[in-house]
Amino acid sequence: MNNYIRLVAFVLLSTFLFATNLSMAATPIDTTIAPMLTQVLPSVVNIKAQIKVTDINILREMLKQRGKNRIPTGETPDIIGSAGSGVIIDAKNGYIVTNAHVIDGAQSVVVHLGDGHHYTAKIIGIDKPSDVALIQIKAINLTAIKIGDSNSVKVGDFVAAIGNPFGLNQTVTSGIVSALGRTTLGIENYENFIQTDASINPGNSGGALINMKGELIGINTAILAPDRGSIGIGFAIPSNMAKSVMLQLIEYGNVKRGVLGIAAQDITPELAEAFGLGSTKGAAITQILPNSPAHLAGLQVGDIITSVNNSEIKTASDVVNTIGFLRVDSRININVLRQKKAITVTVSLSDPKKRQELLEDKNPFLNGVGLKDYDSLSPIHGDIKGVLVTVVDRESNAWNSGLRSGDIITSANQQPVSHVDELNTAAQKNNKFLLVNILRGQGAAFLVISKEP
Repeated sequence: MNNYIRLVAFVLLSTFLFATNLSMAATPIDTTIAPMLTQVLPSVVNIKAQIKVTDINILREMLKQRGKNRIPTGETPDIIGSAGSGVIIDAKNGYIVTNAHVIDGAQSVVVHLGDGHHYTAKIIGIDKPSDVALIQIKAINLTAIKIGDSNSVKVGDFVAAIGNPFGLNQTVTSGIVSALGRTTLGIENYENFIQTDASINPGNSGGALINMKGELIGINTAILAPDRGSIGIGFAIPSNMAKSVMLQLIEYGNVKRGVLGIAAQDITPELAEAFGLGSTKGAAITQILPNSPAHLAGLQVGDIITSVNNSEIKTASDVVNTIGFLRVDSRININVLRQKKAITVTVSLSDPKKRQELLEDKNPFLNGVGLKDYDSLSPIHGDIKGVLVTVVDRESNAWNSGLRSGDIITSANQQPVSHVDELNTAAQKNNKFLLVNILRGQGAAFLVISKEP
């Protein structure tokens, strides 16, 4: 009886598996993204620019990036070709987004469509800090890509990169999202890259990184590669970041960033414990510049920034990237933890140029100079009381007048100074120049710091 039951069970199982296999064989598995690409490919273009180069070192670097190890013999060329990719984001107005480094310094820009047509483009705006640029062509029947939400992208999502690597028009490669929020790579001023293993090579810059819906989620920008070829580590600017820049370029032709006036750092496990925090999310304010928007709004050193305009802040880089794409005079709400108490502070971002002008007007002689009180016994100079120069901005009047880091200022306008306040007071009493006596190494000298370089 038991054997009979086993036989019946075996027959039933075999019949089920056979029927399942037939069903699977009858149902074709969709293993292609070709239909989706048919809709997307016309929106990705090839960009060729003629760039004027006056710096020989820049020329060498550009030639190196293009696989040439030497400058052609004869006269040094001052015009070099740049090739990259772009994405049509507005078919009606002919707007195309690309990387700033593709067209920066271009004398002319030509856009080649996938159907073979080509058009001379107008540069609408370039934002070097984010490496985003916008150009425009006058053409009909263009196809624009749909812009997706890069904040919804997850590690492991399948993606495709479209561009013109090595001049091979509309090449498609695929892969996954390898990582998110890549920062501190030293590629751009503002970094929040999507990392992908979809093959990206020279010529892909400015091209599209799309999801499986055919939506733009990134602008392909850079690779880590020892020999110019892809090794599976590519980076794309998130579409939300690129869109923020594009909107400003369309409306204003530039990106005028507001300044908050703080320095911040990540929360390590040790800092989280010391501050009494429950997690390492957030950014600790370590410095607040005098008379900055942060100072005027009441932010304090030690505040833990948790969100900006309801966008969660996980690291100090999040603060940089969030504030860095807000325009001058924007009013923002910053949520902070101050001694474990939640506080919301409203801040109006200022124009960095206006703040710099105010600082220069207030102290034209010592603006851009870091100072601290100094009191020491020197075997050469004896008992020294003065002001130590800790840093000098290379574009400041003080630098142009010869002041350097490590100098010790002992007098200003022939009056002894032993404190920073005394030096600043002396600097404000003379509108024409500031005469300082300095100790430098084993010697001493007088310097005249002027208002003008």
